[in-house]
Amino acid sequence: MRKLLASLAITMGAVGVAHADLQADADAAAGRDKAQACAACHGQQGISPSGAFPNLAGQQASYLAKQIMDIRDGNRMVAQMAGQVDNFSDQDAWDVAKYFAEMDPALGQAEDDEALIERGRELYRAGDMAKGIPACSACHSPSGEGIGSAVYPALSGQKHDYVVSTLQDFAAGARANDPAAIMRSIAAKMSDDDMAAVANYVRGLH
Repeated sequence: MRKLLASLAITMGAVGVAHADLQADADAAAGRDKAQACAACHGQQGISPSGAFPNLAGQQASYLAKQIMDIRDGNRMVAQMAGQVDNFSDQDAWDVAKYFAEMDPALGQAEDDEALIERGRELYRAGDMAKGIPACSACHSPSGEGIGSAVYPALSGQKHDYVVSTLQDFAAGARANDPAAIMRSIAAKMSDDDMAAVANYVRGLH
């Protein structure tokens, strides 16, 4: 597990260096104009009205930019995004990412189920060594804000259904744009109950 995390850190460090200039030049005002079509699924303020789509407000710009470019380049398949970013340049991706990153993040609330919350907290903060699952907080930070310099996404306040479906996609290999296959490796070790517990916990994390 330590080797996997170390490999990911090296890989994402290289990504961060490669895109540092574009991130520095990102223009949120330009991103606002390019993001108008995003509101239908992700909300006018970057908070999705549907559990099927992620909140983008307050997300790490580095992560959002990478996802936009991965979808554009076919490295991440999202049926609902078909054609939406085909004409985006790398700069467009960074502009839109900065626009959403500067929005106030969603404040969610976990389901009031003590056992569910406790299991989610355990997995998020400590992991499950018996299953080989590392703590989510190691990459996504204790507060769920993510780590922009390492391109680790924010999870706090994220939609429950979206987190579960994303973990399921990683576990099944349907999503494969995670460097060093780290999320595929972790999600494959999680039960449906584990996924639901983590999704519930991060929903209320802030």
